[in-house]
Amino acid sequence: MPVDLTAPRQHGSVAIRLVKQRDARILQSELLSNRGWLRPWEATSPDGPVSFDMRVGVRRLLQQYRDGGGVPFVMEYDGEIAGQLNVWGIARGSLSSATIGYWVSERFAGRGITPTSVALATDVCFREMGLHRMEICIRPENSASLRVVAKLGFRYEGLRRRFIHIAGDWRDHYAFALVREEVPEGVLQRWVSGRAPAHAEAGDFLARYRLVSNKLKKRFLRKPNVAEAGEQF
Repeated sequence: MPVDLTAPRQHGSVAIRLVKQRDARILQSELLSNRGWLRPWEATSPDGPVSFDMRVGVRRLLQQYRDGGGVPFVMEYDGEIAGQLNVWGIARGSLSSATIGYWVSERFAGRGITPTSVALATDVCFREMGLHRMEICIRPENSASLRVVAKLGFRYEGLRRRFIHIAGDWRDHYAFALVREEVPEGVLQRWVSGRAPAHAEAGDFLARYRLVSNKLKKRFLRKPNVAEAGEQF
């Protein structure tokens, strides 16, 4: 049986809770009003356009939750829906892992909602659901998401070429992860207490990427290619 996640998990003004069917209208409104902000990072299908009906989407997410394959959260700020965070691809047994994906409305950006929500969700997965590993995959161009994993101390694990269909094409992603043994006190507690590694590999990755980018720029006298830079790590 899935873990009961009907009660919100909260830190300060930020909370995550299981999505409800009645959230569909607000989520659809936020998605429509944030098209320009979100389109570069939205998952698409190589088979063509998919339904944008959030009523259908929420029903599918809740069915996945009941089946044990995912946990669909909404992120809230002072009680107002600010975005979504989905734990998906849950595997049990010898793998015992999952992946996190998320989006936040532009008007809520810069308030620490995403790193707080990712920390809360990862703690739920490790402590309440008994998972062992959490992964986040990020496009190289998505500097805001790279800052999230850097803050929380996720480790950089490598480049996945043409990994997910985003904005109409297969896109490279950087993979970051944590395992439960790395955060015995919890991801959130480690972060807010200032004990996340000062030079966590995610943070080192950003510095190394800038260094490699500069080297490539000088070498080829052109804007560096993120895939080429990824090969240096």
